Amino acid sequence: MSTSLNDTGTPQANAAAAPARHVTGGMALMLLAQLMFVLDTTIINVALPRIGAGLGFAPATLSWVVNGYALAFGGLLLLGGRLGDVLGRRRAFIIGVALFTLASLAGGLAPAPGWLIAARAVQGAGAALAAPAVLALLTVSAPDEAARRRALALFSAVGVGGGTLGLVLGGVLTEYGSWRWTMFVNVPIGVAVLVLTPRLALTPRLATAAPGSSGRFDVLGAITATGAATVTVWALLQAPERGWTSPSVLGGLVAGAVLLAALIMTERRVEHPLLRPALLRDRRRATGLIVSTLVFGGQMSIFFLVVQYLQRELDFTPLAAGLAFVPMTAGIFAMSRVTPRLVGRFGQTPLLIIGCLGLTASYAWLSAVGDIGGYSTAVLGPLLLNGIAAGLTFMPAASLILGGVAPADAGAASGLMQTSQQLGGAVGLAVIVSVYAAGAIPEAFLPGVRAAFLTAAGLTVLAVITVVALLAGRKAAPAA
Repeated sequence: MSTSLNDTGTPQANAAAAPARHVTGGMALMLLAQLMFVLDTTIINVALPRIGAGLGFAPATLSWVVNGYALAFGGLLLLGGRLGDVLGRRRAFIIGVALFTLASLAGGLAPAPGWLIAARAVQGAGAALAAPAVLALLTVSAPDEAARRRALALFSAVGVGGGTLGLVLGGVLTEYGSWRWTMFVNVPIGVAVLVLTPRLALTPRLATAAPGSSGRFDVLGAITATGAATVTVWALLQAPERGWTSPSVLGGLVAGAVLLAALIMTERRVEHPLLRPALLRDRRRATGLIVSTLVFGGQMSIFFLVVQYLQRELDFTPLAAGLAFVPMTAGIFAMSRVTPRLVGRFGQTPLLIIGCLGLTASYAWLSAVGDIGGYSTAVLGPLLLNGIAAGLTFMPAASLILGGVAPADAGAASGLMQTSQQLGGAVGLAVIVSVYAAGAIPEAFLPGVRAAFLTAAGLTVLAVITVVALLAGRKAAPAA
């Protein structure tokens, strides 16, 4: 049997045979990289007080240690997804992971506030370049439909559960080491991913541009899409502190809307658009995007309010506060084993309705924390219910978004899905914090909590209404 070398130097015959032996390991490595990106959205949260004291942050700028990452990650995801389609997903993935790893090292060595904020922004840019390639790889490289559903379920579990794992890991590193290890921990993981990725059997097919994708790049679309997402996220991050009517917030939202309108006009006219309009015309994909946005927005109440309740009202240490989220994480990952089979049997619609109703119930339960007291009675049950419901919701939503996408648009669709999650999180956090602040009393935590959690419940009720209105009675979409 003759063999020839492909573009990675691997014999073509081996490249064709290897996936049967190594596809699971390849997907596991991609999921590990995605977990690293998601962990960094929360791993540093419990360390913020020590970071502020150690580097001399002003109170007004400390939040940008978190916001800098969120802004770059959310603002650049659409661009990162399309770059993977045009330039090659393996190339985009490797560059993104390398950038993320170097920025993590630089952040851990930061001597001053500006240095750390800049490192976090570069981390976000690296994650935005690599993360869409991860999801595109999982969806196009799975050997069959069942494997695609399992990969999507695990990706969704990583996306939701990784945030809670970040709180646990951040608590351990901060309590027993230094806040700097919340940055340094990414370095060995990133190096391992970079070393192993070129050897994966999955990567030869991803080394070049996606099939059907033109090498031409929509520069104007890239500018307007990145500008719209970045300005909108920036404005939403400012809203809780400055108020929704402040000039900077209103100006940012208006600018984001103008850039979004310019993007829509551009994408209808150019020959090779950054984001094909057809991706948004599909009813099922639109439903998945709306549900993803609303549910991620509601989840922000968990990370913002429950962490504070545990530490301020129940006197939990950072480590204990992180460990308190283990039941939620366990529920998410347990459901990731079951949900693919449920989607295959019942379709996405009933699971989305049940999952969103479960999330609604968990927020309503949490709204009574001031009345029913401690962790075991007020927090444990809602967190477990939330984890199970989230695990039941995100994989069906992801399968709606990615169902029927052509290989040439897999990266763009992946970036679109993750952008909806990032924007949903930013919108949800801004709204929930604003509602909480409206009822808050200085030096007291509980006033305003009930209204904030009920606001989160309202977001998931809207998700249920969306599913019923757009999908009820219609045939299920392909899973990936």
